[in-house]
Amino acid sequence: GAGGALRASVFGVSDGLVSNFALVMGVAGGAGHGDVVLLAGVAGLVAGAGSMAAGEWISVKSQRELYEREIDVERAELAEFPEEEREELELIFRAKGMSAEQAASAVAEVMADPDIALDTLVREELGLDPADLDSPWVAAGSSFAAFAVGATIPVLPFVLAGGTRAVFASAVFSALALFGVGAALSLFTGRSSLRSGLRMLAIGVVASAVTYAIGTLVGVGLA
Repeated sequence: GAGGALRASVFGVSDGLVSNFALVMGVAGGAGHGDVVLLAGVAGLVAGAGSMAAGEWISVKSQRELYEREIDVERAELAEFPEEEREELELIFRAKGMSAEQAASAVAEVMADPDIALDTLVREELGLDPADLDSPWVAAGSSFAAFAVGATIPVLPFVLAGGTRAVFASAVFSALALFGVGAALSLFTGRSSLRSGLRMLAIGVVASAVTYAIGTLVGVGLA
């Protein structure tokens, strides 16, 4: 569980960093004014984090409702067809290596308590833990926070400075963060941290360079 949360956080930071870095560079190339870049960066941060949180909430909420529905169906089947559920559970236990006598004895103990019987059936038949369904609010909050952390890095220099210095500082800070996030992802992929860091850096640099060039062209055209 902790590993899953950490992985989601790292990906959230990565999304916020890459998308807002590209946005900031695009606006910097087109406008060149620090206050405009700052406004665009903050808007991108809030909009992106909100979108991520909303999407995660809907996804996890829908998944939770699906699981709860499956548990309700299992509860109804247990109440209406206890003998069939008993037979299914015996077959599951025998498939795990129990003898017929051991399986029958274990099922008799499980079926003696309806709550334990439901919990066991849900775990064995559905592969779910009824007490450990993901919270959509926790998922949404984590996504919002992780995206916001990543999206803040390219914007921060424009809070403290302006002009070319801010653009340069944003590029340097973002590049370092991109490499760090890529290296962190190697903890989950098992690949080389150097290779993962350089790959993430290359993706961010290419994305920001393209948007900067487009921003510059659009800015010249508007001028």
